[in-house]
Amino acid sequence: MNLEIAGLRLPLAPFVLDADARLGARITGLFGASGAGKTSLLEAVAGLRRPAAGRIVLDGAVLSDAARGVFLHPERRHIAYVPQDGALFPHLNVRQNLCYSHAAGRPGITYRHVVDVLDIGGLVERRVGALSGGERQRVAFGRAVLAGPRLLLLDEPLAGLDAELKRRVIPYLHTIRDAFGIPMIYVSHDADEIVGLCEEVVLLDRGRCVRRGTPAELFVASDAPHYVLRPG
Repeated sequence: MNLEIAGLRLPLAPFVLDADARLGARITGLFGASGAGKTSLLEAVAGLRRPAAGRIVLDGAVLSDAARGVFLHPERRHIAYVPQDGALFPHLNVRQNLCYSHAAGRPGITYRHVVDVLDIGGLVERRVGALSGGERQRVAFGRAVLAGPRLLLLDEPLAGLDAELKRRVIPYLHTIRDAFGIPMIYVSHDADEIVGLCEEVVLLDRGRCVRRGTPAELFVASDAPHYVLRPG
């Protein structure tokens, strides 16, 4: 993945998102306090928000360029977005949720492979309301993968889970990366999640990308296995 965010400006309350970044890792973390602009930046990449200025380019394809009046709608970006609640359809069972976007899947990503990789074969006839939090997120990941995206955006997908469930779900994201080769941008304000999952990290503060580096460069162990941001 090669994602370029250049001069992106998006008015928010109480500040303006003003971001510049080049992202190229298989899993990139967007880290910062609640309200730092992480979700807004993710939504701009997904096409859910239209920036007032700047450009976003993914693997050479211009997704938005305010100066030229270019703005691809979300369905044309081939980007999958998983919000915190997973956004599963409650009136459909797991199989129907998974198959909802499968018609647009890319070659090499099959229903059976996704079900096996995410270990959700035993859930496919269940209603969404009968799933645990961890099961719900694995199904949401599976539906996103079956869309065959060129980029997967994850907006605090583990925020509602306890520490033990987080520990059990994170390896599935590593498996998605390795089995399907889909790069990810992962939003969180939890340092432990970022360190356990991401290869590079961008730190946001009041809408600005203020630091960037590897997890080892940006975080330090504190009361291991927990981490905190290094001063700097």
